[in-house]
Amino acid sequence: MKTILTTGLLFSVLLAATGQAADLASVSAVTERGFDQSIGILDEARFGTLVSIEDEHGAFATGLVLFDPWGHRQAQGLEKLIRPRVHIGTSLSTAGEANQIYAGFSWTADVTDRFFLELGFGGTLHDGDLDASDGGDSPNLGCRALFHEYAAAGYNLTESWSVITQIEHSSHAELCDGPNNGLSRAGILVSYRF
Repeated sequence: MKTILTTGLLFSVLLAATGQAADLASVSAVTERGFDQSIGILDEARFGTLVSIEDEHGAFATGLVLFDPWGHRQAQGLEKLIRPRVHIGTSLSTAGEANQIYAGFSWTADVTDRFFLELGFGGTLHDGDLDASDGGDSPNLGCRALFHEYAAAGYNLTESWSVITQIEHSSHAELCDGPNNGLSRAGILVSYRF
């Protein structure tokens, strides 16, 4: 029952965030040259499946949306570092393991017209085991709020569609009491750019 309630709550939060973003899908911004340039706020949606690299069972249905409020895609060179995209996502277990909702910043580097690399960093909230007293055999995570980071490599199939391999990790970096087994997952996502 706990998993069903948590999954429903996490999914509802993600849908609400996506709905709010759809209202802000495009705004006009004044560039340094003084003319209007349309910047799409809701930039991309990704869906896929991850599996645990370590101690968790089952698969994790994963979805996230990326927003581009500062024009990361239009930025060139080192300017991309100070204009990251914002991501909000969720990872839902199919086997009663830790569900997560997370948010943070993402930086994408185009290696070629088709191939790109990406890094993301932020925070996550989860419903997994905190310590051994919880009685489960899942990773003991110590506290509810964790750091969440990922690395990804992607291939643009078309101008809008991409396929992405991703590895991610969540842990508290010894900044709270309790165990710090962490969550490490990897998988494949499909992406649609608006």
